[in-house]
Amino acid sequence: MDPLDRGIALGPLGVSLGQLLLVLAMVVALIVGTWVGSRRQVSVGDVLFNALLIGLIGARIVFVAHYWQSYDTFWSWLDIRDRGFEPLAGLVIAFIYLAWRFWQQPAMRRPLGSAVLSGALTWSMAAGALTLTAPHGASLPSIPLADLDGSPVALPTVLQASDRPMVVNLWASWCPPCRREMPMLEQAQREREDVSFVFVNQGESVDAVETFLQRESLTLDHLYRDPDMSFGREVGAMAMPTTLYYDTDGQLVDTHFGELSRATLDRGLERFTRPSR
Repeated sequence: MDPLDRGIALGPLGVSLGQLLLVLAMVVALIVGTWVGSRRQVSVGDVLFNALLIGLIGARIVFVAHYWQSYDTFWSWLDIRDRGFEPLAGLVIAFIYLAWRFWQQPAMRRPLGSAVLSGALTWSMAAGALTLTAPHGASLPSIPLADLDGSPVALPTVLQASDRPMVVNLWASWCPPCRREMPMLEQAQREREDVSFVFVNQGESVDAVETFLQRESLTLDHLYRDPDMSFGREVGAMAMPTTLYYDTDGQLVDTHFGELSRATLDRGLERFTRPSR
C-alpha cells in the first residue's frame, strides 16, 4: 500500500497519512512565514490559505472534468469525500497564484518564499522517509478468509482461477462510507466482467453480514469474511473503507483509502490498462 494512502482512525474519523502530512506542511509554512514576516510587519497567512484553497479547488475541477461521465449529478461533483483530485494540476494552479502574489507585492517575497520553501521541504522529507521505509512490490496476501458458509478461501487462489485483475474492498456494515459506496460497487461488479471484485468484511459475524445484505437488497459475488481482521492488518488498512487494486500477477498497483465514487473507482481501474514501464 502507498504509505501516503495508509488510513489512520481518529475516533469515528479516518484520515490518510498524506492528509496529515499536508496539514503538517501547512502548519510549518504558517509558523515560518509568520516568524519571518513579523520582522517586516508583513502577514502571509491569508496568502497561504488562499493558495491551498485555490489549489484544492483547481485539483477538484480538473479531476471532475476528466471523469465527468462517471458523475450522475452536479451535486456529486461537489462531494469531495471520494478524494477525487488531480494533485499535479492543483500544485500548478497554487504555484501560479503564489507567483502572482510574489510579483504583485515585493515586500511579501521573503516571508512568503520562506514559508513555501519550508512547507515544501517538510512535505518532501516526510513523504520521502515514509516511501523509503515502506515495503515495495506488495503481493496479494494468502491469509485465509472464509465465505458465508464458513469454507476457507485464499485470495491468491481466487485470482489464479479467474485470471483477471482484482479489486479488493475492505468494509464493515457499521461504516457509513462503506454502506454508501456498496451499491455502486455492486453495479461495477455486474458491469465489469474483465475485473474480479472481492469484498472482505472486517471482523463481523455471518449474521451481521447477511442482515446488512438483506436490508440493503445487495447481491455480491466473492464476499468473504476476515473475522480477526488479519488480512486488513497485513495490507496496512487501519481504517475503512480501503480498496486495493491487484494485477493478474497478484502485485499491488494502486490503493484508495476512504469512500469511492464511480469516478475514483474508474481512475483506479485505469491502472489495469496502463502499459507497464
